[in-house]
Amino acid sequence: MQTVIITGGTGMIGKAFTTMLTQQGYKVIILTREVKPSDNPLVSFAHWDIEKQSIDTNAIAEADYIIHLAGANVAEKRWTTKRKKEILESRTKSGALLVKALTENKHHVKALISASAIGWYGPDNAASIKDGFKEDAQAHNDFLGSTCLQWEASTQQLSNKGIRTVYLRTGIVLSNEGGAFKEFKNPLRFGVAAVLGSGKQVISWIHIEDMCRMYLYALQHEMNGSFNAVAPKPVTNKEFTLQLAKAEKGKAFIPVHVPSFVLRLMLGEMSIEVLKSCTVNADKIRQEGFKFLYPSLDAALNELLSK
Repeated sequence: MQTVIITGGTGMIGKAFTTMLTQQGYKVIILTREVKPSDNPLVSFAHWDIEKQSIDTNAIAEADYIIHLAGANVAEKRWTTKRKKEILESRTKSGALLVKALTENKHHVKALISASAIGWYGPDNAASIKDGFKEDAQAHNDFLGSTCLQWEASTQQLSNKGIRTVYLRTGIVLSNEGGAFKEFKNPLRFGVAAVLGSGKQVISWIHIEDMCRMYLYALQHEMNGSFNAVAPKPVTNKEFTLQLAKAEKGKAFIPVHVPSFVLRLMLGEMSIEVLKSCTVNADKIRQEGFKFLYPSLDAALNELLSK
């Protein structure tokens, strides 16, 4: 039985992927600051502390693979200077701790598969509008672009130590368990379909099941480097909002545009990401042989709303 360490295993993707792994017969060790008993014989918890740069070396010795999902939630709070530091360091310091553990201790880890984000890319330009941003594009020079660059760089040296490294640049993950999908649905409780800003900004999204399947695929196949973790059919904010409203409410809703200046007042600097159009290309992961279960928004919404 192969063993997979997951950092950030208590988050939305981590929980879903833990379930998928155990169903596939893998043993899972979740790194956490607060170790607790597990009610699943295939799941255990081991201690790590990013600030103190400490980690359970027995877990490292046991692992065949590491799935690195740790990182402060980008959308949870306003981007104050303090919060931006937390967002960055939760990613870079956790990466540095894993590198330290794998450098200083005996192990048989074959691959590290790390989260990254499409925040790597800036707003759409002529090239991205035509084909979508591809993985060879340079990181944008804004906060999220710089964060993603340092995030990936924090563990890249492992590839020189014989450990396969993969980075999944993740788009908006659609899940009933939280994240952006819940925020899109909330106004519909009041019969309102809230179109943000102009509504023309492109959303590059992925269904939670395809997201987890992509991590599993990267674990089981000899992939290396960065891959865009987005569905092949991005949509505009307006298209997304109206498709969701029709699927959820039929005709019983009213489209309402939320002006950009209101979002700026509410969200501060984070509003840049909400209003940014970012068209991301999924060809590279498909060329690796990965097949999406939910390539279109209709397919994704039908599955999510059926539960």
